[in-house]
Amino acid sequence: MKRILVAEDDADIRETLKDLLSGEGYAVETAADGVAAIAAWKGAAEPFDLVLLDVMMPGKSGYDVCREIRAAGSRVAVLMLSAKSEEIDKVVGLELGADDYVTKPFGVRELLARVSAALRRAGQTAVPGISSDFEFCGATASVRHYRLEKGGKSAPLTEIEMKLASLFASHRGEVLSRDRILNEVWGVDYLGTTRTLDQHVANLRRKVGEVGGESAAVRTVHGIGYSYSF
Repeated sequence: MKRILVAEDDADIRETLKDLLSGEGYAVETAADGVAAIAAWKGAAEPFDLVLLDVMMPGKSGYDVCREIRAAGSRVAVLMLSAKSEEIDKVVGLELGADDYVTKPFGVRELLARVSAALRRAGQTAVPGISSDFEFCGATASVRHYRLEKGGKSAPLTEIEMKLASLFASHRGEVLSRDRILNEVWGVDYLGTTRTLDQHVANLRRKVGEVGGESAAVRTVHGIGYSYSF
């Protein structure tokens, strides 16, 4: 049974989410604020498979919780849930390592589909056919440790960033449409927008640059998608 931690300060929404997800067969634990969410995540007898975080919470925001989870090296699936719909708010969440961002008010089917897709992605290897370290943008992508390494420098990769890197590396020189990338990395039932993909690619490029790699090797093909050549 998949385990989900729901962190939401609104009691009504928190209980609604718990009932909804429990009804789908998930084991659900809740937290009323960010501090409680971190305590629950750290103290869990069994690791959670997904963390659903409201952004605006007292004590620690959802952003703070996501940052702390990723800083600890965890690759647990993280979905941000917020009434904030501004582009910059979504960008911040994705930059901190969230896998997806759902805006309130949300439809039940949409939320369940995104939860299911995130859990499925988290249970897969980076990309079928790639099980060992590989070169990416002049750096080494460590499949075992989920990080980029070059010349003594390293940068951690999220699940999605690793999948993007391995997808690009396995289709060197090809132009990959955004729809194709979304289907292969997020899944055919993904309900989000291509802006989420663009932000994850931007994060991946930034990390390549942090270790001294060639971020320009991932080229934007305007109106279509991306191409990788190195």
